[in-house]
Amino acid sequence: MSPEYAMNGIFSIKSDVFSFGVLVLEIVSGKRNKGFYCGGNLVNLIGHVWNLWNEGKALEILDESIGVEFSQDQVLRCIHIGLLCVQEHA
Repeated sequence: MSPEYAMNGIFSIKSDVFSFGVLVLEIVSGKRNKGFYCGGNLVNLIGHVWNLWNEGKALEILDESIGVEFSQDQVLRCIHIGLLCVQEHA
């Protein structure tokens, strides 16, 4: 659910884009945004992926069930698209 809808009940095209980004990140990671917390930190899935992306470790979020045969470029592109969809300022 997009932040503007959750806080103010305002639904827009941005809400769909945000939801799509969350869905992409959930598929790549195999984890749900709701109820995801990294260690003792109060960071949700989106925040965790942003942190990994900024540290150059975005592939660490990849779901283990994908195995070892995958295109790193394609996975990184998916993560990047997901993050672009959920960023606060386009």
